[in-house]
Amino acid sequence: MKTFFGNGSGSKFGKIVAMDRFDSGRSLSPIRQAEAYWTALLDGNGVPKRAQIDPRGLENVLEYTFILERIAPGLARYRLAGSHLNALAGMEVRGMPITAFFESGARQEITDVLEQVFAGPSIAELELTSAGKRGRMHMQAHMILLPLKSDLGDVSRILGVMVSDGAIGATPRRFSVSDSRVRAVSDVQAPQTPAAKLAAGFAEEQDEFKKPGSHLRLVASRDK
Repeated sequence: MKTFFGNGSGSKFGKIVAMDRFDSGRSLSPIRQAEAYWTALLDGNGVPKRAQIDPRGLENVLEYTFILERIAPGLARYRLAGSHLNALAGMEVRGMPITAFFESGARQEITDVLEQVFAGPSIAELELTSAGKRGRMHMQAHMILLPLKSDLGDVSRILGVMVSDGAIGATPRRFSVSDSRVRAVSDVQAPQTPAAKLAAGFAEEQDEFKKPGSHLRLVASRDK
């Protein structure tokens, strides 16, 4: 069984997360890393806040990562998106609804999944397929949706990761949903050791996280 330790920045939290739920370990690695990072931020106040998401904790998977904002029931748009999503769309996706990545027949299902993530709050994992057409090979993709609170305390943001297998080919690529799994956040075990109580050898001062501009960007770590 493949495993991922910690949140991708030095195994701070010592968590072990299985990475073999799908056939492709490469596709699942960024998803499991983001899930472990998000899980490490859980505390007694429920899901993490958007302001707690620091790009340094996701630096290995930023190209696959995105932030969604709920703008209406069942509708969310990209606030930030990594380069892999832009490549799949063939354009900058910031400001676009997430449904733009899906075939018309799959959009109601995505709407239903989004509402479960926000209302639960819940975690959703999706297996996606994009049919082969002229100039395109058949493609599989995986997505995870992790709920976040806004600064006002409502669950209206999502930390997500989307990874595809195979050559992108002609764009835009649109997907159908071959499988979806939703589980309540209350079923996820919070870390045993809160971040505030970490041993001094693993702790570091946290710089204020400033909202990036039009793209996700890496913030260099001071660790050597």
